[in-house]
Amino acid sequence: MLIDKLRLLDELAAEIKVCPKCRLAETRTQAVPGEGSPTARIMFVGEGPGEKEDLSGRPFIGAAGQFLNSLLAKAEIDRKDVFIANVVKCRPPGNRDPLADEIEACNDYLMAQIAIIEPKIICPLGSPSLRTLLGPDLKISKVRCKVFRKNGILYIPLYHPAAALHRQELQTTLLQDIMVLKELINRDILEEEITDLTPRIGVECAPEKAPEAVQPEAIKAEPVKPAESQTLSLF
Repeated sequence: MLIDKLRLLDELAAEIKVCPKCRLAETRTQAVPGEGSPTARIMFVGEGPGEKEDLSGRPFIGAAGQFLNSLLAKAEIDRKDVFIANVVKCRPPGNRDPLADEIEACNDYLMAQIAIIEPKIICPLGSPSLRTLLGPDLKISKVRCKVFRKNGILYIPLYHPAAALHRQELQTTLLQDIMVLKELINRDILEEEITDLTPRIGVECAPEKAPEAVQPEAIKAEPVKPAESQTLSLF
């Protein structure tokens, strides 16, 4: 199983490194497939490589990466136990946000990585990753550190570490959020804490029917049983 995952990730990385699918291939130094454990329970997904990542071929090794490392340490998460990737695998010029067609060109690679690794939790880092993975209408400021489920995987969005480096007040927020993440991954998450975003394909509402008249004597009270909270065990 582990050997198969390693082989598949290596084959995918080799394909990414020579990818010609979008304009970013014309300006990159190196593509940055991602790195980490092939059996990671947690996956962090940023938006795209920066200058240092472009030069080295490794994700999150610049200032934002150093900040991410410090956050992981505070949450007692070992970087080698997670997988870190981006929605685009090549650096956008000037570190601009990736464009929609660039994200679309790279999306199959990201989906393949998720399918191979099968993480229990994915943390989208920042708005481009959030919109790519969970939907275009979501805002990171509104949904950060909340728990979503989509196609069987739990998602916990966080601010991008680079945003916190540019906005001092976000550093405290991100530190608080990473401690919430620590708490969530070390306990069972209640079902009522999760917002399910899994698409409901092919399900149609039945047409409404006019209610039938019911005689008062036909109505019987049923005893109400207290609801039981359901939990979802991650690990």
